[in-house]
Amino acid sequence: MRIFITGATGFIGTEFMKELIAVGHQVRGLARSEAGGEQLRKMGAEVHRGDLRDLDSLRSGARGMDAVVNLAFNHDFSTFAQSSGDEISAIEALGSALEPGKLLVVTSGIGITAGAPGRPRLESDPPTDSKAVPRRPEQAALAVAARGVRVAVVRLPQVHDTRKQGLVTRYIEIAREKRAAAYIGEGRSRWSAAHVLDVALLYRLAVEQGQAGERFHAVGEEGVSARDIATAVGAGLGVPVVSVPPEQAAEQFGWLGAFAAMDLPASNTWTCERLGWRPEGPGLIADLQQMEY
Repeated sequence: MRIFITGATGFIGTEFMKELIAVGHQVRGLARSEAGGEQLRKMGAEVHRGDLRDLDSLRSGARGMDAVVNLAFNHDFSTFAQSSGDEISAIEALGSALEPGKLLVVTSGIGITAGAPGRPRLESDPPTDSKAVPRRPEQAALAVAARGVRVAVVRLPQVHDTRKQGLVTRYIEIAREKRAAAYIGEGRSRWSAAHVLDVALLYRLAVEQGQAGERFHAVGEEGVSARDIATAVGAGLGVPVVSVPPEQAAEQFGWLGAFAAMDLPASNTWTCERLGWRPEGPGLIADLQQMEY
C-alpha cells in the first residue's frame, strides 16, 4: 500500500513508520524541517515537506495514496483551542484529497470519549460532544466519510516507554517542581495506557484491515491508578508521595488538574478480537520504574 503519514517524525509516528516499512509498504511522511526530512529518508520513506497548518501541502501529500494516517497534533495546551481547530482543518483537507473507497485513519483519544460511569470506555462509545471540549477529530471525520472515504479511528491512551509517557510526562515535571508526587483524594482515578511499540503495531493493523466507521482502542492496560503512578514517580524522583483534596487540584497540577481528576479506564476487547492485536510491551509502571529521572 501507499501510505501518507502526518506526525511521521513524532514519538508514535517514528515507530509506526518502521512497522510499515518493515513489511514492505511504501510510505510518505510529512516533514516540517530538513532535519525531519533527513530522519525520514534514513528510515526509507519518501519525504513530503509541509506542516499541519499548510492545507495545500496536506492535500498534495494525500493525493494518490491508498491510505492516510493523521498522527500530528500540537500538544501545547496553552493553545489547545487553536490546535484543535487546526486538527479539524487538517482532517478535512486530507479527506478531500482521497478518492472514495480509500482509507483515512484519524487519531482520537480515550480522554475525549464519552463513557458510562462505572465501566471502562468501549469502542462503541461515541466521542465526547461538549462545547467545553474543542478537540473533535471524530466529528470532523464524519464529514470526510460522507464523501465515500473509508474512515477509521484510533483512540490513544497514555502512550509510553522510558522516555515519554503521555500526560504522565508533564506530571513528572510537576512532581519535580513541587518536590512531591501528588494524587487527588484516595488516588483511585485511573488512566489507560499502552507501550509505544504496541501502539505502532496497532496503527499498522488498522491501516491494513480497517473498515469504514470502525473505532480501535490502542489500550494495553485498562487502567493504572493515580496512586500507583504517584508511587512510582515519587520513588524515581526521591520525593514524598502525598494526597491533595480535589479543591486543591488546580493549585497542585495547573492545567493538568482537570485530567488528573478524571477516571479514564478503557477496554481493548473488541479491538483485539477484530485485528488480532496482542499488546506485549512493558506496562506504564514498569517503564516509570526503569526511566532515567
